Amino acid sequence: MIKHVDEMLKLWADDLHSPHHWEASGSGGNLIAMLIECKGELIRGTRGSRVLLDESADIELIVNKHLPPELALVVREHYCNHDSFLRQKYTHCGCSRDTYYQRLHQAHVFVGAMLMGKAA
Repeated sequence: MIKHVDEMLKLWADDLHSPHHWEASGSGGNLIAMLIECKGELIRGTRGSRVLLDESADIELIVNKHLPPELALVVREHYCNHDSFLRQKYTHCGCSRDTYYQRLHQAHVFVGAMLMGKAA
């Protein structure tokens, strides 16, 4: 895994996919509603996030639109599913433990490259 991408994905999941975050914000789990609520200003996440809202939105777009489906599934399972054990996660993804981590690494490389391309 790539450490800085791992950290960004953890913060992305916490910012946009944590049920506690949406309950506290009152925006009902909708990114647009959250932007309206904060009047479109880029603000840091509620838990001291180091990823700004625009980066979370970029990661959301990368995961939902650009990441190959098998990699996106592994990313969502790994970072957004806190209720399942590891064995359940890789079984849900239809792969072995080793393949699960290979796909997770591939996703880190892909997300990192997409974010670097945006910055360049």
